[in-house]
Amino acid sequence: MIDTKTVFTIAIRAVKANKMRSVLTSLGIIIGVAAVIVMLGVGGGAQKSIESEIQTMGSNLLMVVSGATSSGGARGGFGSQLTLKLEDVNAIEKELNSVKAAAPSLNQVNQIVWGNQNWSTSVMGTDNRMFEVREWPIKYGRQFTETELASAAKVAILGQTVVEEIFGDIDPIDRMVKIKGMPFKVIGVLAERGQTGMGQDQDDVIYVPILTAQKKLIGVEFPGLIRMIMVKAVDTESAFIAEQEINQLLRQRHRIGINQDDDFTVRNLTQFMEMMRKSTEVMTILLGSIASISLLVGGIGIMNIMLVSVTERTREIGIRMAIGARAWDIRMQFLMESVVLSFIGGIIGIILGLVGAWAVKQLTSLNTSVPLIYILIPFTFSGMVGLIFGYYPAYKASLLNPINALRYE
Repeated sequence: MIDTKTVFTIAIRAVKANKMRSVLTSLGIIIGVAAVIVMLGVGGGAQKSIESEIQTMGSNLLMVVSGATSSGGARGGFGSQLTLKLEDVNAIEKELNSVKAAAPSLNQVNQIVWGNQNWSTSVMGTDNRMFEVREWPIKYGRQFTETELASAAKVAILGQTVVEEIFGDIDPIDRMVKIKGMPFKVIGVLAERGQTGMGQDQDDVIYVPILTAQKKLIGVEFPGLIRMIMVKAVDTESAFIAEQEINQLLRQRHRIGINQDDDFTVRNLTQFMEMMRKSTEVMTILLGSIASISLLVGGIGIMNIMLVSVTERTREIGIRMAIGARAWDIRMQFLMESVVLSFIGGIIGIILGLVGAWAVKQLTSLNTSVPLIYILIPFTFSGMVGLIFGYYPAYKASLLNPINALRYE
């Protein structure tokens, strides 16, 4: 029996003897592996973008928005009427075990001015619980003090975009900016968060104490009203429980009857993100499956060429059998050639796939991510294709009659 090393050497020699045909034979494998890597890379990049989105927004988030308004036949959407109160925030945080923290929110777009610089941005009234809910640390400076929150002090914490647009490289801490003509002292700057998946700049924001927003900036019809409550659940599983418990608690607090519509809505951002993540995973598998069809086509190409090779080398097979080669040796010889062709195509395909994934990232807005597993899967599959589709030609070669093979012209 011929050893594996000798069989491999013979296979390499046969491939080198017909370089152009070997490349053309492997072309289907090359295209298939490259396509699988690019498609999986695009899908993997989308998954990473969603994971990054979750991290920037904060984990296990729920958003409670004030209800719709209906007056004189005219109807408004959610948030058009303030129906939530600061007391609702405290009740959600203290009474629900599924909730880790809750923070109020009352926002409005205003012009901020410093010297001869100005910038239009979202001014949000809140308290220090917002930084815990959003998992958003202060880069430098400090949070609001209890005195500032209780006295509706005119202090502000700026997002990174606002700092860059207004102050540039100047340290903004302890400087005075004007919001709606009123001076506000800058006490802190938030860490950079970047854009959301929808393209919204999270750093383009100013935080002020909630009472300051209610009394001095935005103004509300009744004391204590807010537009939104941001809620952080204890964990991912608790987020679904918290959604139900918040609905029950607020219906009870707002005295909403059985047949009455809610004057608020609860949006489970965790559920939304999980749905996006699962959809992306399915899309990645689908793209990879479609691209893998090229590998099957490549396998058929290898089988056809190997069948031609068996026919061309019938006399060679007869000579090998005549000098003592067994049927298994002949089978291994042609099977090894098929596998070598597949692996050569796989290696070239990997190189082209990585280049293609890089090109997609550079030329489009799509992010690509190609971890090692995305390379190993198509490469291993290419070897299996060579083994499976190369078996029949190898088996056919091993069944040849030595005498008839020697007489073949």
